[in-house]
Amino acid sequence: MSDLDQFRSETRAWLDANCPPEMREPVRDDADVYWGGRKATFKNDAQKAWFEACRDKGYTVPAWPKEFGGAGLSPAEAKVLREEMARINARSPLSSFGIWMLGPALLQFGTEEQKLKYLNEIARGEIRWCQGYSEPGSGSDLVSLQTFGEDKGDHWIVNGQKIWTSYADKADWIFCLVRTDKNDKYRGITFMLFDMETPGVSTRPILLISGNSPFCETFFDDVKVPKQYGDGIPAQVGEVNRGWDVAKYLLGHEREMISGADGGDRTAAIGATLTRAAGAPLDPVLRAELAMFDVDALAYAAMGEKFLDEIKVGKAHPAQPNMMKYAGTELNKRRHELIMAAGGSAALEWDSAESSEGAKPRAWLRTKANSIEGGTSEVMLNVIAKRILDLPGA
Repeated sequence: MSDLDQFRSETRAWLDANCPPEMREPVRDDADVYWGGRKATFKNDAQKAWFEACRDKGYTVPAWPKEFGGAGLSPAEAKVLREEMARINARSPLSSFGIWMLGPALLQFGTEEQKLKYLNEIARGEIRWCQGYSEPGSGSDLVSLQTFGEDKGDHWIVNGQKIWTSYADKADWIFCLVRTDKNDKYRGITFMLFDMETPGVSTRPILLISGNSPFCETFFDDVKVPKQYGDGIPAQVGEVNRGWDVAKYLLGHEREMISGADGGDRTAAIGATLTRAAGAPLDPVLRAELAMFDVDALAYAAMGEKFLDEIKVGKAHPAQPNMMKYAGTELNKRRHELIMAAGGSAALEWDSAESSEGAKPRAWLRTKANSIEGGTSEVMLNVIAKRILDLPGA
């Protein structure tokens, strides 16, 4: 037995022993997803047991180094863990913008002190982050942002507004793009970290057509952000006025995260179609659309594996996350269109938001934002055309 086969056997045994049956069921509502943080509560004992087992094993961030709260798994071992978790339909033990976005940026740009503090807190689910990027008038043209930090010597005074700040009303801290030099569009932005309970920070939820409100407006009114915190840790990641370098790197990981938002989940669409009505024959057109979705989902998964392998050997193209983001979000929208079509008129039931039926139209409407958040589909296609296909600009 090879070392990887041995690891697979041990991983399978560990999952069988530690993943409760309840944590192998599909996610039905927001409470089924554990985000961690200062205000976090567990839905039930099973969710708590699963999170704590993974936290103690380093499996909330299995590929991160052990000194930063991870398990230190190799890329091949991390892939085996993903496969074995998928085999039993195990839920993710911890959802976190810290894991998906800030963590990779800190690993690349953070000081050793920042890594030791924030990465361990993220891995242990002790801190919940939100992202302060988009502003009114600065969405796709993010670099035009106007939130400004005035240099006051040992601190900044930050004023401005962010929008579409996911879960800002529930977050503990924010990683935020702040203009600190008005004379340089690109080299005048600083990537700051600060507490959402700092005086002057306020949030207001934005109600969506789905009836849910994960997004917020976030306001900064004379927010005092120290340049160094009491333990000597800088408030900014990377150099002052060079935050755009960090922002671009983080955006790649954000797009990978959004692209994987159930885009390749074949089972849910297939299951919804097959159980559309007891004993009812499947519509032949719907069967054909389902087959096309299934093939495209498999192709998408293969593309993802190819890109991961290219990253391992240093041959990845920097625009590949744009491809993943565009393809994944389009696939996810198709998936929910299939679920709605399979459910027929019953899938339009709206009032029972917490029921399996009432959640369907809300989830379907929510997917419409996938082609906007993290960079619009139009921007993704422009990048792909210019940087991968080498097509001339307009």
